[in-house]
Amino acid sequence: MEVMKLAEVAAVLADNSRATMCLALIDGRAWTVTELAHAARVAPSTASEHVRTLADAGFVRTLKQGRHRYIRLAGPNIADLIERLANHAGPEPPRGLRASVRARRLAQARTCYDHLAGRLGVALRDGMLTRGLLTDRDGLTITPQGRNTLTELGVELPTTRRALLRDCLDWTERREHLAGALPAAILHRALTANWLTRDPHRAITVNDNAWPALERLGLTRDTPTQTLNPAATN
Repeated sequence: MEVMKLAEVAAVLADNSRATMCLALIDGRAWTVTELAHAARVAPSTASEHVRTLADAGFVRTLKQGRHRYIRLAGPNIADLIERLANHAGPEPPRGLRASVRARRLAQARTCYDHLAGRLGVALRDGMLTRGLLTDRDGLTITPQGRNTLTELGVELPTTRRALLRDCLDWTERREHLAGALPAAILHRALTANWLTRDPHRAITVNDNAWPALERLGLTRDTPTQTLNPAATN
């Protein structure tokens, strides 16, 4: 039975269009079918069929808001599965200058569903461990100092059944970045405070006003986390 289920899951992502849609949805936002069709370069009718397959397999869920219908990943566990498969497959070689610049920006700083990834995500993990905000002695946990610092920075410490902290292997850096409810709360605070800016392709730009907060999390301006100038992708 497990073999059949594994084969069925593999079949869902065996289609290039569905795999492309899942990679697009890993940014954590809700997409319309038309937007997914554009990302996968297929007709909207074909995209609707793919979305139905993904929904039947439990990969995505549909949200209705008025006359509009939005698609998003079913949850962090699905995002984690897709990220791990992407890590196993390795990055696709960029084709053309624009794709190369975009790939470099994603490697430097990006979102992985609802948390930070790329060099910025890896540096955040390293910085918080170095500052004593986290400890990995008996599994990855937040310290009292870490709780105080995050509270002072306006990060709402989550109280959910979801794992607070776990390591997630970064597919471009081949090192761990932070995943779980706490890193999601950190990203949410950083975006709402305009410390970080996210573009439509998941790339993250570190804004100048972010550094007082980032330095308290163990990052410095010398840390190679800044993305390229967004204008360079135009």
